[in-house]
Amino acid sequence: MGSWIKDDGPNNNIVLSSRVRLARNLSNVPFPAMLTKESSSDVIEKIYDEEMRNGVFKEYKFYNMQDTGFVDRYALVERHLISPNLAAQNSIGAVLISNDEDVSIMLNEEDHIRIQAVLPGLQIKEAWNIASSIDDKIESKVDYAFDDRLGYLTSCPTNVGTGIRASVMIHLPGLNLSSNINKILQAVMQVGLTIRGFYGEGTEFIGNIFQISNQITLGRSEEETVDNLTGITEQILNKEKEARGLLFDNNRIMLEDKVWRAWGLMTNARSISGQESMKLLSEIRLGIDMGILKRIPVSVLNKIMVDTNNASLQKSAAKELNTPERDILRAEEIRKLLMQ
Repeated sequence: MGSWIKDDGPNNNIVLSSRVRLARNLSNVPFPAMLTKESSSDVIEKIYDEEMRNGVFKEYKFYNMQDTGFVDRYALVERHLISPNLAAQNSIGAVLISNDEDVSIMLNEEDHIRIQAVLPGLQIKEAWNIASSIDDKIESKVDYAFDDRLGYLTSCPTNVGTGIRASVMIHLPGLNLSSNINKILQAVMQVGLTIRGFYGEGTEFIGNIFQISNQITLGRSEEETVDNLTGITEQILNKEKEARGLLFDNNRIMLEDKVWRAWGLMTNARSISGQESMKLLSEIRLGIDMGILKRIPVSVLNKIMVDTNNASLQKSAAKELNTPERDILRAEEIRKLLMQ
């Protein structure tokens, strides 16, 4: 279980996690979209050769997507260890995951190599240091596709340059309840950042959780990217705290009613959908942060958020479940975790 799920971090009552991802490709090798099954295996072997298995990747687990079942692949997506795109690329992709699950290295996703480090709370610079260190070790063994003028070459032009995507997963119920969320998100996009859903690009916004990341990778250094995102995240943090304070001062009964209703449903429901559970969990998380509910460890809230998703529930049950069965098991797991 990654530290972003089980451990505390700076400001993690609002910033759930910080992630840095580096996109890299091998020189003189077609990008993954043009790879055959055989040539994709050659790419994996080149990166994950005997020397690297016994050195850099000694404390990593290796998963070849073609040998990993559907439920197991999507359980990795739900833990934010791989992208939905890699889970779908089950014929050519693979991933290396560190034993502590803080680092994952996706192979033959959109690019040959995608190095990802995720930490709890607002720790963008620390995540970048981890990813950069691994990048240096890999680069010492293989030749990257690199242009002296453009920088690192990637499948998508929007990643060319540094190849860095730094992001925060941030919980903003106060701004949403005070109807200021759209204003904040529009301001964020005007300064070169982008907003994505819970599982990244192309996914929906649920439970008042947003992923905010840099959009520019060309003409700006990694340090500038990290510092810019950190500074803007701190501003959003302050706006969210201010919105929560005003809600508590001006609409306390409404806020308490919303929180206690969410608690009642989550601790008593016998069947609950994933969409509803994320919405209610957001309200419970807010209630805990505001002192309305008793203190519950962040690890419990994050475990509910991750482990009660569809694939994770089926993996836990060790069998395929239909929708009503998943909803019943989800409610059971939520009750167990909240009432322990």
